[in-house]
Amino acid sequence: MDFYGFLLIIITAIIVIALSYSLDHLWAAAMPVRAIYLFIRLPGVVLHECAHIIGCLVTGARIRNVVLFSKDGGSVTYTRPLLPYIGDVIISTAPLFLLPPALSFITWVFGRFLGCVFPVFPATIGSPDVLVDLVKAIFSTFSDNLLTRFNGWFLLYLYLTTSLVLSVAPSIKDLKNAAVGSILLILTGMFVIWTGIPWAVSALAGLAGIFGYGFTLGFVYGLVALTVSLPLIFWYAYAHRS
Repeated sequence: MDFYGFLLIIITAIIVIALSYSLDHLWAAAMPVRAIYLFIRLPGVVLHECAHIIGCLVTGARIRNVVLFSKDGGSVTYTRPLLPYIGDVIISTAPLFLLPPALSFITWVFGRFLGCVFPVFPATIGSPDVLVDLVKAIFSTFSDNLLTRFNGWFLLYLYLTTSLVLSVAPSIKDLKNAAVGSILLILTGMFVIWTGIPWAVSALAGLAGIFGYGFTLGFVYGLVALTVSLPLIFWYAYAHRS
């Protein structure tokens, strides 16, 4: 683990959050009927709030109230976690860590039992060539499941994937709650790399590998959702051109 690898993980996480926010705002603004937007968001919002609940259980925070879904989204109200700062990070960013693996599981189910065809996605995006190959693989996935051999289940897969990607990013309130803890964790990671202590660097590399893989999954499925959203982007840009 070096500074470059550590920085790449942080940048990937930021890109995943930015993709999620941007696509969510796009769908909210472009849908002429809000009920359609709410329908698209339903699975993702429910899993988003469930991720917060898991975060509360892990950190010892007592759950006061849960709203899994409403016209204004969802919410989980809880007491302060037993783990100071780090607990806030775990609870607030839980969807960012848990929804990408859920998307990976959904992909496995649709590929294993419902006949959808998926490529092997990369574990890390470490070079432009890997990114180019990933984009090609995503477009090939659409072609294989919609053109070469149409699979109706793939449409449901795209719906679930888009819904979950729109809900991956923590809310603004969650980001504020996690800000101090996140900064402390990043500074701690940089300090560990700077010291070069073998056992500490090795432990950091293990944790970073787990988180990095999750963020890469989020990035991959974010690109899938972006591909689904391309017609909406073109339509929205056309409708609002000056």
